[in-house]
Amino acid sequence: MPTYIHARIQALLAVLFESLRPAHALFVCAGLRCKLEPDVFRIPDICVIAGTQPKESVPDQPPLVAIEILSPDDRHSHLMRKLEEYLAWGVPNIWVIDPATRRFSTYTEIGLQNVSSFSLAGYPFELTPLDLFSRL
Repeated sequence: MPTYIHARIQALLAVLFESLRPAHALFVCAGLRCKLEPDVFRIPDICVIAGTQPKESVPDQPPLVAIEILSPDDRHSHLMRKLEEYLAWGVPNIWVIDPATRRFSTYTEIGLQNVSSFSLAGYPFELTPLDLFSRL
């Protein structure tokens, strides 16, 4: 179950992405169930889809961004499996937020790497840990 800080981060990210919606075709959703394979479903903490709201109740096309917000009870092996599944599915931006350390990471073919900010190519979006955590 998400903690208070987890839920606050989800809400703030949703507001930040939603603010881009008038000028950019983006659909943001917290806790959207996604179908990666016929029998594999994942629920990113935040899912950002380029374009309009999906027609399917359970989208089967990769989003532009999948964000995982770590909770104290998350297991490293489970997180890494989810991130690898997102990558194999074709998610171009896989982001991890660790509220305990106030760090941002991205996941790519070379693995999980800490980053100083999240940015989104083609969109006026950049977010640093200080920007995010100062709003909590």
